[in-house]
Amino acid sequence: MQRVLVMGSSGSGKSTFARKLSAMTGIPIISLDALFWKPGWSPSVAAEFEQRVTEAMNAPCWIMDGDYLAHVVNLRRERADTAIWFDLPRVTCMIGVMTRIATSYGRVRAEMAPGCPERIDLEFLRYVWTYRRKRRPRLISFVESFRADQTMIRFVHRAEADRYLHDLAASRSMY
Repeated sequence: MQRVLVMGSSGSGKSTFARKLSAMTGIPIISLDALFWKPGWSPSVAAEFEQRVTEAMNAPCWIMDGDYLAHVVNLRRERADTAIWFDLPRVTCMIGVMTRIATSYGRVRAEMAPGCPERIDLEFLRYVWTYRRKRRPRLISFVESFRADQTMIRFVHRAEADRYLHDLAASRSMY
């Protein structure tokens, strides 16, 4: 595991998982949100964002946190050796987002671009609410096209992700 995609709906826990996985493995994180957003929540131009992602993927190892399936998708799929998919229920993701807003409101989270503090955004909440219906089918197509030499891990409950990290830590402490 050297080039890992961590994907799923906002609020699913993927950024927290990516941070913990990075701390355990020493593999650096690439936050697609940090590459996409500019201060004041201004989106990057597609070509600029895609160039940033492509350059970031030139590193020998990375944990890439985020979906952005409209950008550099084939290259990410080609270069990744592992994909971790948070396929959690809508209610779980909505609770995750609301908790994040309540605990981080007005502050810039570690995985976000500078100048993008946590806020209440109805469009974003609608995005999370409709993710399973509108975005999930595209993610399913993405992961179904993985090669046999790539590892695909799917979590449908946060407890599975916690168990995975626990087991990984236990296996690493054996050596």
